[in-house]
Amino acid sequence: MIELLQEYWRAFLYSDGRHVTGLAITLWLLSASIVIGFILSIPLSIARVSTNAWVRFPVQFYTYLFRGTPLYIQLLICYSGIYSIAAVRAEPMLDAFFRDAMNCTILAFALNTCAYTTEIFAGAIRCMNHGEVEAAKAYGLRGWKLYAYVIMPSALRRSLPSYSNEVILMLHATTIAFTATVPDILKIARDANSATFLTFQSFGIAAAIYLAITFILVGLFRLAERRWLSFLGPAQ
Repeated sequence: MIELLQEYWRAFLYSDGRHVTGLAITLWLLSASIVIGFILSIPLSIARVSTNAWVRFPVQFYTYLFRGTPLYIQLLICYSGIYSIAAVRAEPMLDAFFRDAMNCTILAFALNTCAYTTEIFAGAIRCMNHGEVEAAKAYGLRGWKLYAYVIMPSALRRSLPSYSNEVILMLHATTIAFTATVPDILKIARDANSATFLTFQSFGIAAAIYLAITFILVGLFRLAERRWLSFLGPAQ
C-alpha cells in the first residue's frame, strides 16, 4: 500500500506528470456538469409545469428520454455515436468539439443531470403552497417576476434534500468517464491495478477518495438545509 501511494498519489490527486488526472478531473467533471445542468434546468422546470402543451411536451419528452436510458449509453452516443455522423465531421466547430473526449463526457453528464434536476425542481414548483402564490399576486407580482421573486426561490430551497442526492449520484456516475479515455479517479485506479496487480489497494484508494468527496458534499448540503430550510422546522 505504501509503495503504491508513493508511486501513484500524484496521479490519484491531480497529475501524472503530463496531464491533469484523478481527483482534479473528477471534480471538474462533477462541477461542470452540475453547473450546466442546474442553469438549464431552471427554465426547463418552469416549462415542464406550463399549462401550454407546446411548451410542456418537448421538455417532458427530453426528461423521459434521458431518465429512461442508461447514462453509459448516452455517453457512448455523445462520445462516438455523434462523431460517426458525416455532417458533424464536415462542420469544423462540431468536429473539434466531438473529437474531444472531455467535451463529450461533460455534454452527456450535463444533459443527464439536467433531466433529473428539471423533474426535481418541477415537482417542487407543483408542491408550492397555493397561499404563497396568491399572496404574491395580491402584491401585484405577475409573469416572470412571480417566478423570479417567489416561486423559484421557494422551490429551490425545498428541493435541497432531493437535489443533494442527485449531486452525489452524479459524483458516482463520473466513474464511467474512463470509458471515454478521460483520466478520472477510476481510470488511475485501473492503471495502478494493471501495473502493480494490487487490486484491493488500488480500488480501495479510489473508494476512499469518493467516500471523502461524498462526505464533504453531504456536509455542505446539510449546512445549506439548516440555512435555507430552517423555516420548515418547529416553531421555537
